[in-house]
Amino acid sequence: MSELILLVVYCAVLGSGVGFLAGLLGIGGGLVIVPILSGILLHLAILPPEQVVIVAIATSLASILFTSTSSAIAHHKNGNVPWDLAPWIMTGVALGALISGFMAALLPEQVVRIIFAVSVVLIAIKMFLSSKNNDPTERTLPNKGVLTTLTTITGGLSAMIGIGGGALLVPLLTFFSLDMKKAIGCASACGIVIALFGSIGYISSGSTYFSLQDGFAGFVYLPALLGIVCTSWFTAPLGAKATNHLPVPTIKKIFAGLLVVMAANMMLS
Repeated sequence: MSELILLVVYCAVLGSGVGFLAGLLGIGGGLVIVPILSGILLHLAILPPEQVVIVAIATSLASILFTSTSSAIAHHKNGNVPWDLAPWIMTGVALGALISGFMAALLPEQVVRIIFAVSVVLIAIKMFLSSKNNDPTERTLPNKGVLTTLTTITGGLSAMIGIGGGALLVPLLTFFSLDMKKAIGCASACGIVIALFGSIGYISSGSTYFSLQDGFAGFVYLPALLGIVCTSWFTAPLGAKATNHLPVPTIKKIFAGLLVVMAANMMLS
């Protein structure tokens, strides 16, 4: 029992930081949750090592459902969610996340780690370079069908590596010259959809591996979920508020630095 209490406390501390970053960057928090929660689960020996990453990813997605909701509400109040685009983007990420969640149990753990690390390092490089470009090339958003296709891929990869989608959606949308703060707001709203449909897949595919009486809903570990959400819900609006006060190049550099640190941690842990 003492280990369970310790787990919840660790996750509550994690959630407080994750919530702020989710609001600030629109990332949902999975980039932080997955490697750190993996470390917590390993440290407390709650699961066999080969099951840790998939449980961390599934629990991350479930927590993002709450964190992104809190963040999206705050961004909506600040006028940072482009609702003319959001439905098309949400359709794509929902489809991709649902497919990815059902495929989760089929992927070797090391493959998931490699996909996670390579994806976020490439994104970080692009984001850092764009933060130094004061006169970026103007690109028009593609038509709604192409945008939905692109975001289906984004949603699938996001769910696969347990993130809310902002780490992939924000660079995609800013590539097409959408304002950085509106891209973050849109990513926060889409994080809800990715988390919902991804969680459905992870809960369904994990039901044969874990039981509710052991604290699991499929691959989602409920005590860890409780710890993260009890603080992240309240700190996400603080991060969303900070977005309106920081210059865009600074936000991009924070974004890029966070991605590199998390990718390195995932590969070395």
